[in-house]
Amino acid sequence: MLEIRRLILLRELAIRGTLAAVAEALNFTPSAVSQQLSQLEKETGTVLLRKAGRRVQLTPQAEVLVASVGEVLDTLERAEARLQAAATRVTGTVRVAVFQSAALAFMPAALRVTAARFPDVRVEMVQREPEEALRETWARDFDMVIAEQYPAHAAPHHPGLDRRDLTTDAIRLALPAESESLHPVDSLDSAHRMPWVMEPRGAASRHFAEQLCRQAGFEPDVRYETADLQAHMRLVETGNAVALIPDLVWAGRPTSCRLLTLEGSPRRTIFTAQRLAGAESPAARAFRRLLEQTVKDAPSGGHVGPPGPVTEWPGAR
Repeated sequence: MLEIRRLILLRELAIRGTLAAVAEALNFTPSAVSQQLSQLEKETGTVLLRKAGRRVQLTPQAEVLVASVGEVLDTLERAEARLQAAATRVTGTVRVAVFQSAALAFMPAALRVTAARFPDVRVEMVQREPEEALRETWARDFDMVIAEQYPAHAAPHHPGLDRRDLTTDAIRLALPAESESLHPVDSLDSAHRMPWVMEPRGAASRHFAEQLCRQAGFEPDVRYETADLQAHMRLVETGNAVALIPDLVWAGRPTSCRLLTLEGSPRRTIFTAQRLAGAESPAARAFRRLLEQTVKDAPSGGHVGPPGPVTEWPGAR
């Protein structure tokens, strides 16, 4: 009988890529991870790892084991969920990864309702970028993720994750209030000479913003780069930049910015995802249901809108 804990280490190596990353994630030392994997090779009588420079690579035999370990872990997760479902009270811990604006707009109310309805359910929240969080949820670091998807930029799909749309919000051009008189802007292309703030390269929002500007015929002058969308808001409000900002960022607060609807009225999709193997967990199921109900019961009826008047230019629809 193979030792399941050693098999899990092998799977973690396949996911995380290095012995050091596995050790950090599981609170081991790299040498301890290496020793356990060497022992697994002895148990199987098979070479599982090959050196590739300073790294190690999994052999085809190791890949077979990794796929089987995933199936075993899914079975154990389903068994644990069914055991919890047989209890008379809803209990358990739900680990949720969420991006910044959703954490600010949705989570406080959802956490409050969950605590009132299910006091034995513990919800742990960690802020993560959506693409990273989706992978980590597939890898079992989290039970659930709240993620986003921009138009023409699909979020990664990982096997065994169940996705459900939560809401959508419009993406608009945010301009400083004084720009109306100093630099009249009535369309995206007329903002080509203004300084921009965007998220770092590699982010879905950055790709979307750059592509939209290029389709309008210019390369944006990105002077400020930060993943903090509250910093985007402040840079626009203080007259230092313009930005493409989804409506959810403004949820619950007024703004002095001018918000211009973009041609075609592009919308971002916000969705939840969790492993199918954990779908029967009463705690996770309860939290997901209450989160969806919280968004639906919001004053906007689940459709996120801007904080104030919006300007539309000819051709916007």
